[in-house]
Amino acid sequence: MDLPDGAPPAGSLPAGTPTAGSLPGGKPPAASRISLAQMMQPEDANPHGSVHGGVIMKLVDEAGALACMRHAQHRVVTVAVDQMIFRSPIQIGNLVTLTAEVSYTGRTSLEAEVHVTAENPITGVCTHTNTAYVVYVALDEAGRPVVVPPLLAATPAEQARFEAGRRRQAYRLKNDNDRQVSP
Repeated sequence: MDLPDGAPPAGSLPAGTPTAGSLPGGKPPAASRISLAQMMQPEDANPHGSVHGGVIMKLVDEAGALACMRHAQHRVVTVAVDQMIFRSPIQIGNLVTLTAEVSYTGRTSLEAEVHVTAENPITGVCTHTNTAYVVYVALDEAGRPVVVPPLLAATPAEQARFEAGRRRQAYRLKNDNDRQVSP
């Protein structure tokens, strides 16, 4: 699998494809922030009333994709999901809220940080159930990767998140390259 940011040789982009130097200025992380909320129904859960992890994974992917589309102003496809650990079960009737924001940008790829909380709407108790990092590649109308605007990390917290994203992307790329050369 060829992950994003394995930059093609100079001059190999199709004519008319924007380059980083020709893109308008970058965007702050907050410009990509989205929130989705959905009440969990019986069809989302197992017989014990706990929501299937796959339902949450689908919502995480949708929230991350929306944040990345908002940043890139192009459609995106999912290329990687870092580990997803469910810290607490989500029950039927809980209000699940997903908040996503772009945390790192490469050349054609974007990483979204997605926070998931579950709230009991009767008691008001809200639990952070998981955080996921999902990587997408922006595509043009022909389905080819397209350069994305840079992320403007202005605050120390945003800069730390961006650097953490850079390290995660380097780790992903290294592991992908290791798998490609292993027998």
